[in-house]
Amino acid sequence: MNIAIIGAGLAGLTAAFELRKRNPDADVKVDVYEATDRIGGKLHTVAFEAGPTDMGAEAFMARRKDAVDFFTELGLADSLVEPSGLRSLVWVDGQARDLPTGGVMGIPSSSETVKHLVSAETAERIDTEAERAGFDWEVGGDVNVGQLVRERYGDEVVDNIVSSLLGGVYSCTADDLGVRATIPQLAGEFDRLAADGLVHLSTAVANLERSRREMPTGQGAVFKTFRDGYQELYETLAEKSGADIYIDAFISSIELEGSADAPKYRLKGGEDTVYDHVILAVPAPTAALLLKSVAPAASEQLKTVKLANSAVVGMRFATDEGLPENSGVLVATGAEDVHAKAFTFSSRKWPHLAERGGALVRASFGRFGDTVAFATTEDDLVDWALDDLHTITGFDGRAAGLEEIYVQRWLGGLPRFDEGHLATVAQVRTLLNDEPKAANISITGAWAGGVGVPAVIADARAVAVDVAKHTP
Repeated sequence: MNIAIIGAGLAGLTAAFELRKRNPDADVKVDVYEATDRIGGKLHTVAFEAGPTDMGAEAFMARRKDAVDFFTELGLADSLVEPSGLRSLVWVDGQARDLPTGGVMGIPSSSETVKHLVSAETAERIDTEAERAGFDWEVGGDVNVGQLVRERYGDEVVDNIVSSLLGGVYSCTADDLGVRATIPQLAGEFDRLAADGLVHLSTAVANLERSRREMPTGQGAVFKTFRDGYQELYETLAEKSGADIYIDAFISSIELEGSADAPKYRLKGGEDTVYDHVILAVPAPTAALLLKSVAPAASEQLKTVKLANSAVVGMRFATDEGLPENSGVLVATGAEDVHAKAFTFSSRKWPHLAERGGALVRASFGRFGDTVAFATTEDDLVDWALDDLHTITGFDGRAAGLEEIYVQRWLGGLPRFDEGHLATVAQVRTLLNDEPKAANISITGAWAGGVGVPAVIADARAVAVDVAKHTP
């Protein structure tokens, strides 16, 4: 049996590994095609002189036991390291202030933790939200995060806090995202409360906070990463998958071979092989292009998924003297005195990076709808990073000795998880299932399974398990 996987990012490599695991002795050949010149996708570890440094995702949710168990299965448990635990800051109205604790993705249950970031009027509005009439919530549905929080708490909570936190994960403001699509635990609590009538935002958040306090202690760090970067993960997956991986291999179309009743496929741009099954582990627009002839309805639906662009500037300095004792800083939307949306003080955040000496800082730029990531020159991005870092922290990177720079542009790096996104994913999968010509085509990836390393891994493994069930 021949299986093709298009895309050698985390999803594609995980699927390849899982297929090998499920069919260790079966006559199954897996080919992985990658259009770029490297594997890893949005995981990208670069070779700084001081050591491997991530320029894509830099941490994962360690409370996801399935992910930790998977890394252990791969033999990578000893590579996992924890952060320092230093607090983050948020840049609001020309000042770096403490990022609030508690709440849910910056949405508070009371004004106590956010009153230093909002006006007295907004604080009162938060504290009296439960006294006002609740809002309608459709169980299983979704609404816009920004719209909901603005209506219940006001603009300051969205612009100063919630969009800053969500922007670091999704490269979008809260006004471009859905509650269930990005904060599923909050949507789940809304579902529960809606069974008894109208819903209040502060009540839902307070209930989730209470649930966290009642959870057993001793679960370890919330986030972890790999000592030598995510290259440890994607290189291990590639090696242990046993797949033939082709880089610089652009697949332009999937062509039906044989009848629609028992479909097989050839890949234009691939090896001269007839494939029994194809797994698409590519961004939604690419999947739309590839499905155009074999599943036109699903292809059209995929075209509605929009992507966000972003850029990361990695900088290594000779000294860390003057860099704040914090893990990083987020920037409130609407800030006019800086260009960056966030800084990660990597050598403060991660003790294993601090051991290298000097300072390692990542600057992030770009949100959905802007042109920063693709329209700004590399020189300007670096200058903005240095200038903004000095403005926010007082740390003069030029004087500190800028020893290494790496600029990574993520064009179309993340899908926009708006309030209609989950319905779109469900519809695409239904349309694929209903199309006989696409009976042996599967989809996976961040747009389909959710942003975050554990979510991508879980979806890719589930897809591979389903494919393996039909392997002779």
